[in-house]
Amino acid sequence: MQTDSGPLVDWDSDLCDCFENASTCCYGFWCCPCLACTVAGRYGENRCLPLCDIFAPAALNSCGIPMFVPPAVLSLRASMRAKYGIKGNLCNDIIASCFCIWCSWCQMHRELKYQKKKPTVINVQQVTVVQQPVPTMVVQQPAPTIMMESRPAPPYYPNIK
Repeated sequence: MQTDSGPLVDWDSDLCDCFENASTCCYGFWCCPCLACTVAGRYGENRCLPLCDIFAPAALNSCGIPMFVPPAVLSLRASMRAKYGIKGNLCNDIIASCFCIWCSWCQMHRELKYQKKKPTVINVQQVTVVQQPVPTMVVQQPAPTIMMESRPAPPYYPNIK
């Protein structure tokens, strides 16, 4: 499968590659909500989005509605895959979001770091610019206005014979 930008690629790191970037996983282990909020913010979403994963299940369960899939991590993961052209499918995203939520946040954090470092390729093409003279326009000046003093008209006398 291909995206508009080219063939699909793998995630920069696997789901459980904690030792590839230990600082991310240590940060995620000690304060995963902070890591999740950082990932959401760096991705351009509201930093409070991951709180949906914490409060939504409790609120829905109190109303008798069971919720198994954390909505924030799933939606961000699927969006990130689509944006960066990463291989995968929604089923794998659901499994990672449900059973490895902290590893999923760490993987997305590592991917954002990788995408930030990834070089941007710019194709430069020489463009020939031809400048043509701008045609001049002839503008006719309006006739000058003659102003005269205002006087009453002389009375009219018909020729009397």
